Amino acid sequence: MSAPSADVAGAAALPAGLGAAGFTVDRLDALWGPVARAALHRECPLPAVRALAGRDVPAATLARLWVLGLPVTRTALDDALPATGTAGAEALGLVAPAGPQPDDPVRPLVDLRPYAADDVHWWLASDLGERMHGGPLADDHVLGVGGASLTLARWTPRTRVTRALDVGTGCGVQAFHLSRHAGAVVATDTSARCLAFTAFNAALNRVMLDLRRGSLLEPVAGERFDLVVSNPPFVITPRAPGVPTYEYRDAGLAGDELVRRLVGGLADVLAPGGVAQLLGNWEQHAGQGWAERVASWLPPGLDAWVVQREVQDPAEYAETWARDGGHRPGTAAHTALLDAWLGDFIARGVEGVGFGVITLRRPARTGPPMRRFDELTAGSGPMGHVVVDVLAAHDWLSANDLLSATLVVADDVTEERYGRPGAEDPEVVLLRQGGGLQRAVRADTALAGLVGACDGELSVGRLVGALAQLLDEPVEALAARLLPAVRGLVADGLLLPT
Repeated sequence: MSAPSADVAGAAALPAGLGAAGFTVDRLDALWGPVARAALHRECPLPAVRALAGRDVPAATLARLWVLGLPVTRTALDDALPATGTAGAEALGLVAPAGPQPDDPVRPLVDLRPYAADDVHWWLASDLGERMHGGPLADDHVLGVGGASLTLARWTPRTRVTRALDVGTGCGVQAFHLSRHAGAVVATDTSARCLAFTAFNAALNRVMLDLRRGSLLEPVAGERFDLVVSNPPFVITPRAPGVPTYEYRDAGLAGDELVRRLVGGLADVLAPGGVAQLLGNWEQHAGQGWAERVASWLPPGLDAWVVQREVQDPAEYAETWARDGGHRPGTAAHTALLDAWLGDFIARGVEGVGFGVITLRRPARTGPPMRRFDELTAGSGPMGHVVVDVLAAHDWLSANDLLSATLVVADDVTEERYGRPGAEDPEVVLLRQGGGLQRAVRADTALAGLVGACDGELSVGRLVGALAQLLDEPVEALAARLLPAVRGLVADGLLLPT
C-alpha cells in the first residue's frame, strides 16, 4: 500500500476545501448526533450511516467517504471539494475508482477525519481501519488516533519548550500537539509509511516538523530535548511463527524489552530540566512487584513518576491483541494467535500485564532523584498540569523545612464526614480532591484539624504544637505521626505552599 502525497497539484487547496465543507468534529457531531457518535467509538458505524441517509451537504459526503469508508459519487465529491475535486483527491492518493467505468463512484484509500482537542483543530489521515479494510491489517499499517494516543496527549505537560521530540510518531498527532508549544519539533519512526502519512498531515495542517527515520532514539543521538513524548510499540507479543508483527504496536522484541530500552536511553537525550512523557506495558511476575520491575529500568539520576492505570490478566491481554488487527474471534487464525500468546505467558511466568504512564525528568537540582510509583484510575481529563504540579511539589519538599512552612488547602479539596446516626463524632473523615489525582485521603482527628487550620497564617510547626496541647499528646510524637501525612498531601496537591 502507498501513502498519500501532498506534493501534487491540488494539495494546497485541500485544507481550505475541508474547512469550507464544514468537515469538523462539531459539524459531524451535529449531523449524526450523540448516539451515533458513541457507536462509532465502539466501531459500530450503522447509526451514523442511518443518520446521514438522505443528507447531501458537503460535510455528510466527506464523512461517508473518509470516516465511514463508503463510496460516494464523483459528482458528490466534486461538489463537496470544488477546488480539489475528485481528480485532485485521486492524485493525492486519497480515493480510487470503485469500478471500471468512468462514472463509477470512488472509494476511500485512507481514513481522513477531523480531530479536535481543546482549541486544536486538525485533519489527520491514516490507513483504513479493520472495519473498512475488510480483513487482517498489513504489517506496516499506520494507525490513526486511538485511546492510547489520547491518553498520552492528556498526560503531556504543555509548558513552552525550545526543542521537543516525538518518538514513534505514527500519524503525527503527538508531534502536532508539541508544535503548539515547542519552538522546534523532531518526529521519528522506524516506518517509512508512518513518516509519509505524517508528512502529508503536516502539509495538510501547515505544521512544521523535522521528520527522521530510525529506531527509538537512534535518529537523535547526541542531541538534547526539553520535552520527549512517546507512544511506543509497547505491545507484548509472542515471538512465534505465524504471529504477525505490526509496526504500530510491536517492535519485534520479546516481552517488555522495548519499553525498558526506551526508558533506559532517555537520559542521553534529556536536557537539564527536560521531561519525558511516555506510555508503556510491563509484565508482572510472581515474586516481583510491578514497581520493582519498572524501577530496575530507570536511569540513575533521573526523577521518575510511574502510574499504573490498568492491569490485565494474561487471558484478557491475549484476547485484546489477538483480536486487534482484524482477526475475528472464533476463526482458526484468532484461536492460533490466542494460543501463542497464552503459551508465551505461561512459558515466561507472566501473571499479568500493567499499562500506564511514565514521567522522567533530568533534574536541575542536586540530591536524590524522585522515585514515585502510583496506581491510579483517575486521569480521564487533562493531566499535563498535574505532572507539572507533582514535579514542582517534589522540588519544593526537597528544598524546604515542612515544619517552618505555611500551607493552604487547595480549592478543589472538600471534607466528608461519616458516622453512625446520633453519634457525637464521625467515625471516618475523608479529604477528597475534586481534580488532579482525585485522591481521597482518610484523616484522623489530628490530621483533619491541621488541614482545617491551614490558611497560610501559621506554620505547620505551630499548628502541630497547638494540636498537641489540645489533644494532650507530646509534640514530638504528634509531629512524627502527622508530618508524613502532610508531606503526602503536599505531594498530591491537596495542600499548597504559600
